[in-house]
Amino acid sequence: MTDIRTVPVALPGREYDVVVGPGLLAEAGARIGPLLRRNRVAILTDENVAAHHLGPLTEALAAEGVAASALTLPAGEATKGWAQLSRAVEWLLTEKIERGDIVIALGGGVIGDLAGFAAAIVRRGIRFVQVPTTLLAQVDSSVGGKTGINTAQGKNLVGAFHQPSLVLADTSLLDTLSARDVLAGYGEVMKHGLLGDAAFFAWLEENGPAVAAGDPAARVRAVERSVEMKAGIVLRDETEQGDRALLNLGHTFCHALEAATGYSDRLLHGEGVAVGCALAFELSARLGHCAQEDPSRVRAHLKAMGMKTDLADIPGELPDARGLLDLMGQDKKVIDGRLRFVLARGIGAAFVTSEVPPEAVLEVLEEALAALGGP
Repeated sequence: MTDIRTVPVALPGREYDVVVGPGLLAEAGARIGPLLRRNRVAILTDENVAAHHLGPLTEALAAEGVAASALTLPAGEATKGWAQLSRAVEWLLTEKIERGDIVIALGGGVIGDLAGFAAAIVRRGIRFVQVPTTLLAQVDSSVGGKTGINTAQGKNLVGAFHQPSLVLADTSLLDTLSARDVLAGYGEVMKHGLLGDAAFFAWLEENGPAVAAGDPAARVRAVERSVEMKAGIVLRDETEQGDRALLNLGHTFCHALEAATGYSDRLLHGEGVAVGCALAFELSARLGHCAQEDPSRVRAHLKAMGMKTDLADIPGELPDARGLLDLMGQDKKVIDGRLRFVLARGIGAAFVTSEVPPEAVLEVLEEALAALGGP
């Protein structure tokens, strides 16, 4: 039996644990019960997740005498917007959820972000628990308290920092994911090695295929180390004034590509992160920050994992380089009109900078587009 691991997030006054391992859903009642002031919770989930996991969760809660009501939202990125946020908020108010109660976010990043934001704004803040059901959510979005929705202007432009009270990352839930969803989540796992732990990236080069194939111990280690790294950065910089921006490695490119593909299943978020990391390392090498061997190593690992690596791997048409650069300008990491990039001095050595000539970004994008016969 694989060990259960606990990673503490020791934010003063808002401490919580991220518990990682298989079989945690069955323990949800025992683990969430001690946090409750009264024996009831409200669950927000989506249709796909509910079909697999809502029954077991409510049974685990009921076994500990905890009553649960649930709202099941449509699956997909489109749910992370004003319409479903409004629906969730109205439902929580109708359910008479009190400030001392707990909202459970059962799902991937979309549900986690939306449920967390709803919890942040109902009664000026209700506690919530993350039960992430995708690899991407377990290693990234469920940890650190970023919540929010997308708008017509871009991703995550409306939201709040609202830390969970507990995260239960049940790695056995990953067995219900498609191979594509696992690899999309792996994009965020790999990102953690690239930004700050060269030894972890080397471990992934060796063990990444086992993570993708479902090896229980490899999955626990991949999630645990990713959470450790993210938790450490969040402790240093909760509201992204400095170090936390390192977690955006690959994201400036990724968010532009997601906008260009209409936030559709043409490009999943983790796939965009992977392609974005490859482009960020290419840009780093072009600007002389790292050796050319580094972007080659990143791309080789992506290819070895069978992941999207280049713009050519994204189906359908893309804007030209100038169009993609304009989409980057909508990113929330723009400060005083200047884009902040996360670049690297090598594998595991990322840094944040605004000193990036737009011409260099254009050249990287033009080369990437030329490889697919684009503009």
